[in-house]
This record gives sequence, structure tokens and C-alpha cells, in this order.
Amino acid sequence: MRSEQRPVKLDSLLLGAVMTLVGLGLVMVYSASAIAAQDKVGDGLYFLKRQAIAAGLGVGAMSLALALGYRRLARLAYPLLLLSVAMLVLVLVPGVGHTVYGSQRWLRLPGLSVQPAEIAKVSWVIYLAYSLAKKKEKVATFSIGFLPHLLLAGVLVVLCMLQPDFGSAVALLFLLFTLLFTAGTKLSYLVGSVLVAIPIGYHAVASSPYRMKRILAFMDPWAHRKDVGYQVAESLMTIGSGGVHGLGLGDGRQKLFFLPEAHTDFIFSIIGEELGFLGVALVVLLFGVIIWRGVRASLSAGEPFGTYLGLGMTSLFAYHAVVNMCVATGLLPTKGLTLPFLSYGGTSLVVMMGAAGVLLSIGATAVPAVRPEARSRVLAGQGQVAA
Repeated sequence: MRSEQRPVKLDSLLLGAVMTLVGLGLVMVYSASAIAAQDKVGDGLYFLKRQAIAAGLGVGAMSLALALGYRRLARLAYPLLLLSVAMLVLVLVPGVGHTVYGSQRWLRLPGLSVQPAEIAKVSWVIYLAYSLAKKKEKVATFSIGFLPHLLLAGVLVVLCMLQPDFGSAVALLFLLFTLLFTAGTKLSYLVGSVLVAIPIGYHAVASSPYRMKRILAFMDPWAHRKDVGYQVAESLMTIGSGGVHGLGLGDGRQKLFFLPEAHTDFIFSIIGEELGFLGVALVVLLFGVIIWRGVRASLSAGEPFGTYLGLGMTSLFAYHAVVNMCVATGLLPTKGLTLPFLSYGGTSLVVMMGAAGVLLSIGATAVPAVRPEARSRVLAGQGQVAA
């Protein structure tokens, strides 16, 4: 039986953290891109205007998610996943998919471009939340709870790798293992699959020259300062030059054609240079608030679908944020993953704001007097998926 629920006030902390990051992102995208945009297209506001349009669409996506309510997403689990698979296939079709820097990841539409992998991540979370909640205690079985999800993940991962998009492929697997673990899949299945995946992952890296170059750059960027380690070395110098207080908003030097992708993958580095340690700490704090409130909202859901959905969306934010910041600080090899709400990228911003709307929807419905044993049953997969 579905738990009795009552509407509560919107989570102002979660909403405030998201909108603060979006606002900061608009400022930093302009600061990091104005000179490059003026040089390339003759309009210093080019990237800012496009990001502002995406932010407006993102507010619409967030509002739509709140208006629909998270429970209705259960009905859309299969259609959204099928749409994502179709788009991932379509982007690989010659003449349809758009290639940038050797990766065919975008679909060109009138007036905009769409990155299917970003949509696929959210669709994957919705599908997993629905499927795991529906299977309940059968999640612990290999043939019903583990293998079908792993095989479907394999299809999505292969489609991402063909682009190639290694970062998104890893994100899909990370989301899968996080939600399977939460739903109660046997740990032996998860560990065993990781052990099997290690040699496959090694082959994927070793067989790709550009991935091997990224590993070399990660191991010792200064030894490869003039070639494969250039981007990482420049990022480290960019962050280090900011000190505690930063050089001042707009006064960064590395964006002057020294640091590649300053307004996209490495916007965290520009924040470190212009706003210093204080700016970096603020960004980390805001993501910490989102993760905290996301987990809190997930555990307050009165049904497994809401719990899994919330934890999946929160894990998506955490994965992107941690990986992007670790890449910028040289703690992980370079990957093309955006920093949620901050990096330039229309699809990423709209999708992430929509995902935030889902979290707000989950948090806007509280279960009064949830006892610890009741919460344990929710996490164990008991209960029903809301129709």
C-alpha cells in the first residue's frame, strides 16, 4: 500500500544551490569565452547568449518536471529509453551526426545541436528506478535483477564508445552499479562484473592512441608539457595562479588562448584563477548541498521508485562534478564531461536542470514520521511503483 503523503514546501536550499550555480555559470562562461568568441565569430556575447537561452529552457524543464511530478515519469521509462537509444544510433549515421574534435556526439537541429548521451543518462536513471522498483525482491537474483540490466547497459555503452564518448560510457555503468547496489543486488555479482570489466577497459584504453595520450598526460603532465600534457599543465597553472582570492572576475590570463576549452570542460580552472580558493570552495560547497539535499529527498520518498530515482539523479550530479573537478586538478585523466550548471553546453544545462526539477519534485512530497524500519523496507525494494 502506498504511504500517505502530504505536500510540503519546496526545498529552498536545493533550489538555491542549483540556481546559484546556474547564475555563476552564466557569468563565468562569459568571462571565459568573450575574447575567444570575439576572435572566432566577431561577437563576444556569442557563447553567453546561447548559454542564457539554454538556462531559460532549463528553467522550463525544471518547472515541467515539478508540474508533472516524479511519479508520472514511471510511465515514461520505456519511451524515454527507446528514444535515447534511437538518438544514440542516429548520431552515428554519417551525415546526420555532427563531429567535433574527432567525436561524433551531436545531432544538428534547426538553430541548435543536441547531445544524445546527456539525455540517455537521465533516461537510464528513470528506467533503472522503474525496473528495480517493479522487480522488488527479485533484484537479488542474477537472471532477473542483474543480467538484464547489465546487458542493456552494454548496448548503451557500446553506442557511446562508437562516438567515441568514454566518459559517458563510464557514467552509465556508474549509475547502473550505484542503483543495483542500492536496490540490494548481491555484492558478488557487482564485484565479479568489475573484475571481468577491468581487462576490457584496459583494452579499450590501450587500443586507442588518443586515450593512451591522455593517460600519459595524467601520469606526468610536465614531462609532456608541449604536447599531450599541455591541457592538464595549463589547467594546473590556471588554478594555482588564482591563490586565495583570485586575480579578479574577468582578469584571468589563461583564457587568452592558453587554456583550451576554458568555457566548457575546464571552466572550473577559470573559476580557480579568477575567484581563487574562495570561489572553488563555494562551488564545492554548492555541489555538496545538492548532493546532501538530493540524498535527503530520496530517503524521504514513500516508495522505492522515488528513492531510486532520487539517488540516481543525485549520483549523476555527483559523478559529473567530481570527475570534472578531478580532471581540472590533474587527479583523473582528461575526459569530456561538463561541470553541471556551470560549463557551456546547452543540452547538458537543460538536462541537468530538468534532473534537478525531478529531485525537487521528490523532495516536495514528504512521508510523515518515517520510521527507520520503514525506510529500510523502501531501500530493500518493498512497496509499489506509483501508477
